[in-house]
Amino acid sequence: MGPWDPNWRPDPTGRRLVAIRAARHGGFLAAIIFGTLVVAASLVAPPLASPIQGVDVAVGIVTGLLSLPALALLGAGLTSAALGSRSSAAAAGLAIAVGAPVAAVTTAMIAAFVLAGLPPLDRDGFEAAGRVLRAGVGAAVRIAPLIALGSVGWVALVRRRGPRE
Repeated sequence: MGPWDPNWRPDPTGRRLVAIRAARHGGFLAAIIFGTLVVAASLVAPPLASPIQGVDVAVGIVTGLLSLPALALLGAGLTSAALGSRSSAAAAGLAIAVGAPVAAVTTAMIAAFVLAGLPPLDRDGFEAAGRVLRAGVGAAVRIAPLIALGSVGWVALVRRRGPRE
């Protein structure tokens, strides 16, 4: 619903604009915090394990960049819960701690599936996606304490800047 809808009315209180700004801030913070953790996870457990020097770092950075939109959407969606009561903020922290690795691994699997099937490679996309899934789950387990710290930090930063209801 927007200005083009016949039932749309302006918000004289300004709460809609505040909520939009808070969601943008939460999405940005989630992309920065968890995108960095995706790169760290890719370096801890490289999905390719290539003998060529520098390839694993490049794959980690590309994986981190590809996961940014999914992580930002997750953060934006959970921002309103993080701004609520303490119990809903704790639930939002738990949800982002579980959802961030899932979003990152899913994005990486889709990218691996698509890229493996392109003409220069012509490989099995299912095998590539499966390899990325195994590596991603292993990496997420290895950096689980960092993910927990990142989710606590995300909730704290969102609550510090955003308005409380």
